[in-house]
Amino acid sequence: MKRITKKIQLKQPADFKKKLLLWAQQFDKIVWLDSNNFSNKKNQNYANFDAVLAVEAEQMLECDFKNAFDKLKLFQSKINDYIFGYFGYDLKNDLENLNSNNFDGLEFSDLYFFQPKRLFFFSGNSLEICYLRQYSNEIESDLDKILKTKNSSKDLNTISEIDEIKISKRISKDHYFKKLNNILDHIHRGDIYEVNFCQEFYSYNIIIDPLSVYQKLNKISSPPFAAFLKTDDQFLLSASPERFVRRQGNQIISQPIKGTARRHIDPIEDRKIADILEKDSKERAENIMIVDLVRNDLSKTAIKGSVHVEELCEIHTFKQVHQLVSTVISRVEKDTNSIDIIKSLFPMGSMTGAPKISAMEIIEEEEETKRGLYSGAVGYFTPDNDFDFNVVIRTVLYNKTKKYVSFSVGGAITSKSNPESEYQECLLKARAMIDALQNINN
Repeated sequence: MKRITKKIQLKQPADFKKKLLLWAQQFDKIVWLDSNNFSNKKNQNYANFDAVLAVEAEQMLECDFKNAFDKLKLFQSKINDYIFGYFGYDLKNDLENLNSNNFDGLEFSDLYFFQPKRLFFFSGNSLEICYLRQYSNEIESDLDKILKTKNSSKDLNTISEIDEIKISKRISKDHYFKKLNNILDHIHRGDIYEVNFCQEFYSYNIIIDPLSVYQKLNKISSPPFAAFLKTDDQFLLSASPERFVRRQGNQIISQPIKGTARRHIDPIEDRKIADILEKDSKERAENIMIVDLVRNDLSKTAIKGSVHVEELCEIHTFKQVHQLVSTVISRVEKDTNSIDIIKSLFPMGSMTGAPKISAMEIIEEEEETKRGLYSGAVGYFTPDNDFDFNVVIRTVLYNKTKKYVSFSVGGAITSKSNPESEYQECLLKARAMIDALQNINN
């Protein structure tokens, strides 16, 4: 047995989580995944725990896109344990004859996974601590240090610089409209049916406290697939509402999101907005196109006849927005390799378009920034070959050494798209990240 386990009951799990995340900042490798209690809700019933922290690498794999999936297969089989990490969007270049030549201010590796020395699983008021055997004698002393951690993450040396942050757009509004019209020309010619077009917001030469920004962003959005990731001097601060794909035994679950509407403070108006979104023919068409793409991708590894749509264009409501979410399920043979399943789906249809390869070519042509970790996936594999990964959206990315902060937003472009409406949807999606970065004291 590789890991020693200790279970305890928590009187105040929310307070312990805050202390735990603060304590974890001493480590160079951190993955924190938090469902924000969505795992207890009807439309998020595919979860084994409420939150998990993985810290400190025993072994790790970091590489660019070349043969990356094969390298991960070898690494996973050798480790035969929990591994946590991410798939960057540009791994597409390992799967197809594609390239990524746009500007990259962040410089994340294309793929990164590590075997954590220490794991903390939360489920309700229960905490399960799983340490590699050789570090198990540190469980009690670590628990003592966590409980004594003071519940404040703000670095006074960084707050003034955060307050003065100036966020720029990589693409001007006029340039955005020009690019959108180029994409619509592709659609009208029949090159593609739908493409996810994104734009970057960024800031140079600033210092932030990543944990404070993450906590603010998570408080604003409280999504089901929140994540805080640290690999040395690079950070991901994610309020993702979307699951990419999960394996649970021989069942595969993908939950693409397409279709967004703002929330309203008045409950009656809010319900009206949700009802309008649910019936909106354009938004439903966007979602259904991606569902068809996901069904096709799942069929590559599925047992024949097992792919089905469990929910189609259902309203899921979050703090800031309503979204149309679909759930697509398949079954695979027990010995089907988990990484082969992810390869067959990657990159996710909701962040590319249909047909997928043509969409990715147009994305490279029209976008100004290399996506990198944005629209990739963060998550984990278990020793039993199960896995769960989010979609990296609604996410702030930070390179501490380069003092570079970035986040990207986008939307699905179809023949029915109106450039002004698409632009306003981008601004709506950007709001939480802007607020988290600029209002850190609130």
